[in-house]
Amino acid sequence: MKNMLVVYYSWSNGNTARIAKKLQEATGADIARIDTVVPYSGSYDEVVEQGQEEVKRGYQPEINPLSAAVEDYSVIAVGTPTWWYTMAPAVLTFLSAHSFAGKTVIPFMTNGGWPGHVIRDMKSACKGASFACEMEIQFDSNGGEVLETPEAQVDAWIDRVKEIL
Repeated sequence: MKNMLVVYYSWSNGNTARIAKKLQEATGADIARIDTVVPYSGSYDEVVEQGQEEVKRGYQPEINPLSAAVEDYSVIAVGTPTWWYTMAPAVLTFLSAHSFAGKTVIPFMTNGGWPGHVIRDMKSACKGASFACEMEIQFDSNGGEVLETPEAQVDAWIDRVKEIL
């Protein structure tokens, strides 16, 4: 059995955290949360505006060290919310800081109806990796926590992930 780490970033409603934890519990993988050194603050709209500016600039905020060493795992599931049609800047920082050569990366993302090019961008940032079981998971478009992707679809994705372990 291959060893797996689930790494995720989650900010407003915890939707990405919810999916990451569900994947971790079903697979027995280790889990690590990406946190920025300077947390986002302000209203939801203020952070959305800040996030848009950061995405435009390709900004990579400083992140805290993870609770797990990426190099110790052969399979890395990476989860991000969609920020302006791509991954959250903190996830870009994480992906840019590690070598994924020889590893299998499972990219997954949450969105409110506008998935953009998140998965493509994540793949571009993971040089040398192979990819499996990519997944887009939609929540309601009001920024809420209502899962729009059928639960059975999420469960089937998790079953596919378990098959590669």
